[in-house]
Amino acid sequence: MEVSVKGEYALRAVFDLACHQQEQPIKIAKIAERQQIPQKFLELILSQLKQGGFLSSRRGAEGGYFLARPAESITIGDILRHIDGPIAPARRLQQDDLPEDSPFPELWEKVERALSSVLDRMSFADLVVRWKENRAKRVVNWQI
Repeated sequence: MEVSVKGEYALRAVFDLACHQQEQPIKIAKIAERQQIPQKFLELILSQLKQGGFLSSRRGAEGGYFLARPAESITIGDILRHIDGPIAPARRLQQDDLPEDSPFPELWEKVERALSSVLDRMSFADLVVRWKENRAKRVVNWQI
């Protein structure tokens, strides 16, 4: 599976919003800065995610973007499919290019199902929890 740059940036943007969902709407510039995403490109991605029903926005001085629904209900698979299309192994031979008794179509179908299963079970809330746990493990305690 190959995730596009746009798909990667979309995941990072939704992750950022999930991390800060208790705050006021988040400005594009803030997300771009924290996630190191070019702001103009991020604007296009956020617009596409808003059209997909994943994000909402508020205009004005206190405006910005926020999750349209709980982070628990948005999965990695949801975002990747919306941005990049169907999830599949990077390259698949066409049925016509294979011998009639080839075992590979069945293998690639299993790989596709397994990949989809992992991505569809992992919500952004899960990612935030894992990220916070990993950050807590890396905190150095200098107390003697």
